[in-house]
Amino acid sequence: MEYNLEFYQKVLQEINTVKFNSLSNGRLQEISAELKSRYHTEALSDSLLVDSFALAREAAKRVLGIYPFDTQVIAGIALHKGKIVEMQTGEGKTLAAVMPAYINALAGKGVHVLTFNDYLARRDAQWMGPIFEFLGLTTGYVNEGMSTTARQQAYSSDITYVTAKEAGFDYLRDFLCTEKEKLVHRPFHYAIVDEADSILIDEARVPLVIAGNVGDDEENPLQLAGIVRGLKQGTDYDTDQYRSNVYYTDSGLLKIEKMLGCGNLYASKNLRLLASLNCALYAEVLIERDKDYIVKDNKVELIDEFTGRIAAKRRWPENLHAAVEAKEGLIAASRGTIMGSIALQYFLSLYPRISGMTGTTSTVATELRELYGLDVLVIPTNKPCIRKDHPDMIFTDKNAKQTALIAEIKKVHAAGQPILIGTGSVEESEMLAGELKKTGILCQILNARNDEMEAKIIAGAGELGAVTVSTNMAGRGVDIKLGGEFEQERSRVVELGGLYVVGTSLHESRRINNQLRGRAGRQGDPGESRFFISLEDDLIKRYDIAKLIPVRKFPAKQVGPVNDPAVSRAVERGQRIVEGYNSDIRRQLWKYSFLIEQQRRIIHNKRQEILLDKEPLNLITAKAADRYCKLRDQVGEDVLKNVEKQITLYQINNCWADYLDYISYEREGIHLVAVGKKDPLTEFHRIAIEAFDEIMDNIDSEIVKTFESVDIGKNGIDMAKAGLKGPSATWTYLINDSPYQFSRLPSLIKAAITKLSRPVFSLQLLLESIFGKE
Repeated sequence: MEYNLEFYQKVLQEINTVKFNSLSNGRLQEISAELKSRYHTEALSDSLLVDSFALAREAAKRVLGIYPFDTQVIAGIALHKGKIVEMQTGEGKTLAAVMPAYINALAGKGVHVLTFNDYLARRDAQWMGPIFEFLGLTTGYVNEGMSTTARQQAYSSDITYVTAKEAGFDYLRDFLCTEKEKLVHRPFHYAIVDEADSILIDEARVPLVIAGNVGDDEENPLQLAGIVRGLKQGTDYDTDQYRSNVYYTDSGLLKIEKMLGCGNLYASKNLRLLASLNCALYAEVLIERDKDYIVKDNKVELIDEFTGRIAAKRRWPENLHAAVEAKEGLIAASRGTIMGSIALQYFLSLYPRISGMTGTTSTVATELRELYGLDVLVIPTNKPCIRKDHPDMIFTDKNAKQTALIAEIKKVHAAGQPILIGTGSVEESEMLAGELKKTGILCQILNARNDEMEAKIIAGAGELGAVTVSTNMAGRGVDIKLGGEFEQERSRVVELGGLYVVGTSLHESRRINNQLRGRAGRQGDPGESRFFISLEDDLIKRYDIAKLIPVRKFPAKQVGPVNDPAVSRAVERGQRIVEGYNSDIRRQLWKYSFLIEQQRRIIHNKRQEILLDKEPLNLITAKAADRYCKLRDQVGEDVLKNVEKQITLYQINNCWADYLDYISYEREGIHLVAVGKKDPLTEFHRIAIEAFDEIMDNIDSEIVKTFESVDIGKNGIDMAKAGLKGPSATWTYLINDSPYQFSRLPSLIKAAITKLSRPVFSLQLLLESIFGKE
């Protein structure tokens, strides 16, 4: 973390000395054209920075009537220098990004402002676009559902606002292109990542996936869901004490074998069926509706744990997602073959230059430095923050917490002070709203069921007497104005103490808690925040945080709050431990994915060179010379060159898809080698290297084999007739973090194995026993 602003303040002083206010609009636009010419010789010089920032600042004032604060200019300088800037909520990150976006767009290579959702991409492009257009630059945005032509136009703009996910999906779609005219991306240049902590850390390890349609699975998920629903806990299956892992008992497995008439479920022929049964049990028992997902428009929609929104286009690993759909009586969507995949972390590393901005990065600054080489600069607030952050109120049980929470809301609401209540799930938000309604308090609810109403609900959250119940507020991107959207009752709300933010539980990440707190006290406004916690909250129970409380200090069940500092310290310490644990998981996942990413880059670069005709193709002339010479006389050399290009692009895609399928299978079970005292990571790397060498050989051999066997005429090759057509439909989604994470201690391996009484055991069941949901 950096706090020294000496360099940035010096540059700021130089910017402040440049006066453009007396010049005409036409003259400012001429200067912008001159700066574009200067960029090619001065590039990253401080002289160009000073003039560019001063010009963009003046343009913002003339076009939008908003003159960037000094703190926003400092943030812009840091962004241009490749930093992550931490700016508190309400400090104007969107406007701060205009200046670095402008100077980097002068290169003519394109700047991407990577936002958190489609709404913000569209809003920010339409809001800031007139500034860039005034300065002679073009602006575009990309939203889900846009046509290829619209995307090409947006990406050809000087500044493009787009979500990180959609930009990544477009990169994967480009990988499947067989005609260079259909590519949407141009070479990457510079990106500014909004909500950088969420995108670079929380979602960095989530793979973006593009899939193509294939045949249906053999197992019927609806049938398996029905079987599992009829089982009894304690008799047919059981869970651990934390309900983080679930497994069948011997009697349960015997019952299922009898119902399916499949024989021994542990026989090799039934392992796939057993894996699906385990997913069905996991979905039925451990994945909760209105907490982990909702059902909307007859589709299972995952809920983002960090924002409380619908996690658009996200899925659990395939069999598990199908099991949840079956649990809800829905017909599973086609599983598809994964044609390409890239984690957000690696996609973002494709940009030669990157920077970011967010409200909360202090707890992940080390990770940002390790994974991206990015330093965090803390930007002071434009006006001092006077928000009162009250100490957490801790209760022994949920009932006591709920009673105190309702009482506090009633008291504050009676005075007219607006209240924002942050809850942990859709279920909790709706339950709390129901309880408030019983006491005569009407409130607005913002959660995954109605997140399309987000802007309207947040706009009214600062009104006099407003009560808003929301799921997590991270990445919302909209400020709550005191007195309402037009601040018509601002003075009265200020007198009452501003917005009062209430948290009903702690999140695994302190950053998410701070995102909620940061909704109050923007731009020097008054505000308050307080969190209500019970020792029965999910976070406390899931990680046994209560065990950190000294036995002699452990409170007896009581109605009022616990006032012992030892209890507060234990809860704070527990949250830090959980953060460290999650950080370790991210590092571990990075170790497994790093090698695959290097292989993906080799494949991608090879394919792009071929698609763009930058790499000469001569494989068939060397390996299939006889047929080549014969056909050359019949159809011509140009036709054969095009045929080789088509076959090569197809086989690269086909072999890479097979490789991803194989390596995914190996990755799921690699931890079992620990039983044989081998290092899982080393073994995985060995397997991946050997498999990649094989795929490279396979690509060449399949190209030659295909060329030797297909019909080739004067019009080339009919790819569909030859069985070489790509998938008729593709779709994109994200794979959610695997529920079988690596959280159990190695000592549990022996215990898990001894649980399995049969001579042949299921790989999937063993994995579940060892690496539970935690």
